[in-house]
Amino acid sequence: MKHWLWLPAVVILLDQASKWLVLSILRPYQALEILPYLHLTLMFNKGAAFSLLADAGGWQRWLFAGFALLVTLALVIWLLRLQANERLLAIGLGLIIGGAVGNLIDRVAFGHVVDFIQVYLPAIPLRLFNPWPAFNIADSAISLGVVLLLMETVRGERPRQPMDG
Repeated sequence: MKHWLWLPAVVILLDQASKWLVLSILRPYQALEILPYLHLTLMFNKGAAFSLLADAGGWQRWLFAGFALLVTLALVIWLLRLQANERLLAIGLGLIIGGAVGNLIDRVAFGHVVDFIQVYLPAIPLRLFNPWPAFNIADSAISLGVVLLLMETVRGERPRQPMDG
């Protein structure tokens, strides 16, 4: 299944190119409205998802980088061991690998992850979720990959026919 390694490469390329573009046109926290509920807003996240441990003092950079590296290696091994008919699983793993490496590059190079997609949820009046925390292409790929893995897990839980002996 090594032929699926093109997918993480594409995710990394799109992620890093989009971050480079946003870094070149926006100042930190400058918002550029794309649609009424979608802005590009340059932000930097020193923590993990939803800025977890962002104010920890700097050690978290290497903790999250090491964790991302270990998880990526495990997922690459898993991907390479898949059967040819496990395409949905391969796509999910490829998206997660690409997203993890995209954010790992930021963390090692800058000490933080570059986020820039800012979504406002008009139907939710609670300020707690509005705007939604900023994210990037890598985060989107990871989220989509996890959804695909969950779909494959649910699909795989169907009752299996007993094998003839």
